[in-house]
Amino acid sequence: MFLWSVAGAMAFLGKAAQRVMACRQTLSPLCRATTRCYSSQSTHTTEKSVPYEKILKQEDGLSGPTKPLPKSADVVVIGGGSLGCQTLYHLCKLGMTNVVLLERDRLTAGTTWHTAGLLWQLRPSDTEVELLAHTRNVISSELEEETGLETGWIQNGGLFIASNKQRLDEYKRLMSLGKAYGIESYVLSPAETKDLYPLMNVKDLYGTLYVPKDGTMDPAGTCTTLSRAATARGATVIENCPVTGIQVKVDDLGVKRVKAVETAHGTIQTPCVVNCAGVWATKLGEMAGVNVPLIAMHHAYVVTERIEGIQNMPNVRDHDASVYLRLQGDALSVGGYEQNPIFWNDVSDKFAFSLFDLDWDVFMQHIDGAVNRVPALEQTGIKSTVCGPESFTADHKPLMGEAPEVRGFFLGCGFNSAGMMLGGGCGKELAHWIIHGRPEKDMYGYDIRRFHHSLTNNNRWIRERSHESYAKNYSVVFPFDEPLASRNMRKDPFHQVLQEQGCVFQERHGWERPGWFNRGGPAPVLDYDYYGAYDVPKNTDYKYSEILGKEYTFDFPPHHDVIRDECLSCRNAVAVFDMSYFGKFYLTGPDAKKAADWLFTADVNKAPGSTVYTCMLNKRGGVESDLTVSRLEPSPDVWSEAYYLAIGGGVAQHNWSHIQAVLQDQGFRCTLIDHTEDMGMISIQGPKSRELLQEVLDSDLSNDAFPFSTHKIVNAAGHKVRAMRLSFVGEMGWELHVPKESCLPVYHAVMTAGAKYGICNAGYRAIDSLSIEKGYRHWHADLRPDDTPLEAGLAFTCKMKTSIPFLGRQALEAQKAEGLRRRIVCFTVDEKVPMFGLEAIFRNGVPVGHLRRSEFGFAIDKTIGYGYICNPDGGVVSPDFVRSGEFTLERMGVTYKATAHLKSPFDPENKRVKGIYG
Repeated sequence: MFLWSVAGAMAFLGKAAQRVMACRQTLSPLCRATTRCYSSQSTHTTEKSVPYEKILKQEDGLSGPTKPLPKSADVVVIGGGSLGCQTLYHLCKLGMTNVVLLERDRLTAGTTWHTAGLLWQLRPSDTEVELLAHTRNVISSELEEETGLETGWIQNGGLFIASNKQRLDEYKRLMSLGKAYGIESYVLSPAETKDLYPLMNVKDLYGTLYVPKDGTMDPAGTCTTLSRAATARGATVIENCPVTGIQVKVDDLGVKRVKAVETAHGTIQTPCVVNCAGVWATKLGEMAGVNVPLIAMHHAYVVTERIEGIQNMPNVRDHDASVYLRLQGDALSVGGYEQNPIFWNDVSDKFAFSLFDLDWDVFMQHIDGAVNRVPALEQTGIKSTVCGPESFTADHKPLMGEAPEVRGFFLGCGFNSAGMMLGGGCGKELAHWIIHGRPEKDMYGYDIRRFHHSLTNNNRWIRERSHESYAKNYSVVFPFDEPLASRNMRKDPFHQVLQEQGCVFQERHGWERPGWFNRGGPAPVLDYDYYGAYDVPKNTDYKYSEILGKEYTFDFPPHHDVIRDECLSCRNAVAVFDMSYFGKFYLTGPDAKKAADWLFTADVNKAPGSTVYTCMLNKRGGVESDLTVSRLEPSPDVWSEAYYLAIGGGVAQHNWSHIQAVLQDQGFRCTLIDHTEDMGMISIQGPKSRELLQEVLDSDLSNDAFPFSTHKIVNAAGHKVRAMRLSFVGEMGWELHVPKESCLPVYHAVMTAGAKYGICNAGYRAIDSLSIEKGYRHWHADLRPDDTPLEAGLAFTCKMKTSIPFLGRQALEAQKAEGLRRRIVCFTVDEKVPMFGLEAIFRNGVPVGHLRRSEFGFAIDKTIGYGYICNPDGGVVSPDFVRSGEFTLERMGVTYKATAHLKSPFDPENKRVKGIYG
């Protein structure tokens, strides 16, 4: 009998609801609280929708907050789900006691109650692997040791299904990364998979990845234990207390700050609010004037009847079938992610659950995938269905950190169905962020400041990108992936002319920036088609999408030779790069010099006309940014001291907020002016760049007249531009910072003059290769907020020999005195094999780290990788430690002999940037 049908489900659910509701009348209040999640699942059986909050109040007799509200608190956490409870717990672990958690209903009543509770240890991100490891430690051991209470952790393992080679290659990459973290995992053949999971159909399998120590968490048990542990340390947890408002004040410097939290039952004065409100986070943000770019969607799963032989089996993720199978006692929970999810358009305080929230037409694809993978399900009934709202974000990453609009307003929301598994790690980092001003780990990928303010309040961008992040949740994570949704949001003046020349654009920070140049002509980015869902016509003959599809490989992509030609043109002749997406800021004011001294690691107060490569640090000495700072000539009518800052565009909003916060905290009388949208920037690089530009610019470009690391205002084809002699690719060259209206005339003049020198357009894929070949750092790749300049080989950017104080200096001095416990190292591989980062690094057969970044270097004709290595004994990582080791790199389970370098393997004496070509 085939019970996986709408009729079968509805018939069974009617009986289930009657049983559960009858039992509840005899349960104690405590039992009712712990079983309410299950009964709320049962409300799917009622054809008439009943407000969830009304049901709870009728049955539990609740009419007000469970505890009196304090008059003040150091921190108020809003939301009693996974993130709220974890953040509260970790704030207390770090020593805070005057902290309050407000929950509008009961703990886990929002989105946490319907989570599957799965925890997988391996993800395609080193930071996420570390966050998951902390969650696992908290749930599996720490909480039980501290409280004596069980959290409901079950270690039954995880099994990842691969139906094709690309999927298995992805899993092999995860396995190699896991070795750097000591995570046990195995690639299994179909036969070995059958031995492990006898009920599984393995006829269509290519292979699997088995992780024995993955497991399952119980949402209610975990959150209850977290709240009790936090309460024991002094925290206050108040349920049934909806927040009605956030008070914001403006301080003497004109900065908006959190003042208080309002409820119907009183107001709590506080300087810090943490928005852990899940799908309600947007509404909570509106109360404070903060944009929270997430959207709610229906997410559903079903729970089966008992299945003989399923006991103790691992949880399963069959990404290609878009289905997961979670062990639930002697049954399975079955769910997945589809390309046509249902938007939850009315996330109100009193939303309702009904049977019809689970759309069987949408959900049947997961049932089909589940039955194919475990055929026994065809003869198994459905015990219950679960459907609730889940929040999704534009890049499938959470929203965390302090909001740029209001100081003291922190975010901990938008977890894309991963709030339970990431909760422990993220709760710890968020608590550290609140107390110390920054997280311990590199959380830039989660930081709300990664999004430009023009995007976070754009409903089209939020809806389209969040849909795509849901639809691609189970897609293979390829190295060169690009979104198709919400493109062309920010375009520079060169966009059209470059598109006509075959530019294949990448999206960064909303900008369309050149990736590489296709020889087959234009490949414009079209409007988003929602993958053909919702009756939106699917794009046909979509050249850009077709090109991307060919790029999706773990081998060298088909256009590898195109990138090679762009790189070699730069090395041997001249290339032009459009870098207009860079952030371009002016720092000016009475305290501009003091601010520059404090903000930047290098001494930027050289003579006007100088340009200095420098870093900005946090208090722990970690790099918040690398950038160039140009000192400007005094202008009596405008400024006495001023600096021009050029910062990589992908982190421009992050850096803007960082600088503003430092200026506010230090009380510097300065103004930071954003001219990013007003100016374009092209970089002309290569041995022929001087000859070419001498025909375009009205300035002497000789080494004596225009030395490296200087800038001037010059005329370019009759237009005033700021020319800087700099290089991000290791060649002689100049950047031209051009007013918006002059961009095209200047570009055409450069291209016309460059024709006889063999000039070519080149994109960021070429920059990636050229820069790694030269040993230049890429921020948020091999240079992150948890890396110091000393570890990253950037000590030369720090004014340590001067007495000038700067932010992070004390941390660097302490690290220098102690010795480096980790260090970045360059590796080359003689075999022509593609690597992309995350490959494990072994020294004398022992794992010591993993590659952060890897590219192919065309000038030296080798694969190049950079990664931070540690001493397994915990000792100092000295140059001798590097030189004396034998290194190998593991890619997809295969090891390759590698050569370690302490200097760049290309032009280590830096002759080429000085114009010395021998």
